[in-house]
Amino acid sequence: MWATREAARAMPSSALGYGDPRGRAELREVLAGYLRRVRAAAADPERTVVCSGYAQGLGLALRALAGTGVRTVAYEDPGSPATVSSAASRAGMSAVPVRVDEHGIDVRALAATGARAVVVTPAHQWPTGVSLAPERRLALIEWARARDAVIVEDDYDAEFRYDRVPVGALQGLAADRVISLGTVSKSLAPALRIGWMLCPAALTGAVVEQKRLSDRGSPALDQLALATLIESGRFDRHLRRMRTTYSARRSALVAALAEHAPEAGVTGLAAGFHAVAHLAGPTDERALVAAARARSVGLYGMSACRTAPEPEPVRLVLGFGNVGERAISEGIAAVGDLLRGR
Repeated sequence: MWATREAARAMPSSALGYGDPRGRAELREVLAGYLRRVRAAAADPERTVVCSGYAQGLGLALRALAGTGVRTVAYEDPGSPATVSSAASRAGMSAVPVRVDEHGIDVRALAATGARAVVVTPAHQWPTGVSLAPERRLALIEWARARDAVIVEDDYDAEFRYDRVPVGALQGLAADRVISLGTVSKSLAPALRIGWMLCPAALTGAVVEQKRLSDRGSPALDQLALATLIESGRFDRHLRRMRTTYSARRSALVAALAEHAPEAGVTGLAAGFHAVAHLAGPTDERALVAAARARSVGLYGMSACRTAPEPEPVRLVLGFGNVGERAISEGIAAVGDLLRGR
């Protein structure tokens, strides 16, 4: 509210027009500086486009790429098949899955698809929680250069890392081959509908035109409020507070699993708001999830994030971002016997 009041008070009447489809210059300038400082991105205000979140950013990117002749986009498996496939279909493209292992996306498998675009979550992969390994990052960039391809980087969960300084944006290594998408959906709230795109010079014009055709630009007051929040330093302070809060919830989840389901392995905890529990022995994933729901506990099966079922031990996605420490502890206690396979 403070930032909105400050922005409204200082907002010039000229800001009430349609303006630049890329977004307000004030926000693009502040965002570029912030992303250079925090994400090691090669951010240029002139090639930054403000959008209404990840979904719009992905759609704009794929439609711009389709205009250059790209017909196939690859995506991570497990990942977000419905989201990418839907955006690809609207852009007149086909979408193909590429497997993810403990090091991130399999670049050799990607090369075999013939795709000239790929959507990845390198900082904290959804849903496995792995970070794209350094050698895979370099291999992915080499793939893009060799195939004249483009990487669409979803900078998912990047600002919430608990074990060390956040991994830098992939875009910072190859600004000419990466469209980087970021939002305030996790750091502030999804309902704000504010995101951004860092675009390669060769694609900026096409992305801007797609944005203009889509909605003529994002709300000016919201953009100026975000610029004010970041420039004042309050955004950084907010993130520090929230990292402490989420870290405590993460610790509560780990402690509860150790007490009530010690046989379950846990991965994906380095960043973000979810962990992955690996269950031992044969388990019916759907039945387990349904039984947990009957006890008012939300567990999510990894199979929902796959394009096709795989014969592997059950993996569950456990969210802790919007659940208090006590609720986390009580929830795991309530389903401990299910997680132990009893």
